[in-house]
Amino acid sequence: MESKNNHQTSVSDLTKPPAILVVSFGTSYNKTRGETIGAIESAIASAYPAREVHRAFTSKTVINIIARRDGEKIDTVTEAMERLAAWGTRELTVQPTHFISGFEYEGAIAAIKAYGKNFCSIKYGRPLLSSAGDYRDLITALAAEAKGFDDGDTAMVYMGHGTEHPANASYARLNNELQAAGLSRFVVGTVEAEPGLEDVIASVKALGLKRVLLSPLMVVAGDHANNDMAGSGNDSWKNVLEASGFNVAVKLRGLGELPGIQAMFVRHVNEAECNP
Repeated sequence: MESKNNHQTSVSDLTKPPAILVVSFGTSYNKTRGETIGAIESAIASAYPAREVHRAFTSKTVINIIARRDGEKIDTVTEAMERLAAWGTRELTVQPTHFISGFEYEGAIAAIKAYGKNFCSIKYGRPLLSSAGDYRDLITALAAEAKGFDDGDTAMVYMGHGTEHPANASYARLNNELQAAGLSRFVVGTVEAEPGLEDVIASVKALGLKRVLLSPLMVVAGDHANNDMAGSGNDSWKNVLEASGFNVAVKLRGLGELPGIQAMFVRHVNEAECNP
């Protein structure tokens, strides 16, 4: 769902209905963008039919690639806020689709707060993994998605992004929560932090398993999923795992495709509305 960038402001638009701005890192992979970010935006729009739902990406690189390659204009956070203010929007709810509250999320929120004086109210939804309930809901969604593959002899390995931000602790907590939920064959690692791939390999070996189903623990199955996880390079997770003796299958599916994850973001919008 795109922002209505061709809208012309008129006197009748000076007071617009409340709006929702969905803020994502973004991806230049068109198919997964529609199946994940687009699906989340559509779920939010269906839950709030009286609201205008707008899109902004935080990655200028992604925005530039899409504009250059496809001729499609996607707003930065600043552009979206300028546009909404100019249209006369006064009540805004912001819902990020970031996985955790890391640097990218904090930067987006800071940019939005700079426009506080232009709106009567701005409410902020939380990233996907923020509360104890979020961990439970995410684990439920992962278990449901893996049901057809969890044969008792396969490790379900999930590759997250990872960050130097303290919020990276969320990945270790998710591993612990999976174990507590009885999902011992579910293993989480990150491509840019800890736990890393070596930790993942050690965990799978400790389980005594030889088969691995490799999936992204990311809202979008974009560059990291296609290259760092499933790419042809010797250092991709798939090839490193295979070189370590595992039989590896890959599922290139962004979390945003899952109805349970879409429902989590809708719930976060609702919580922002009820508890500003």
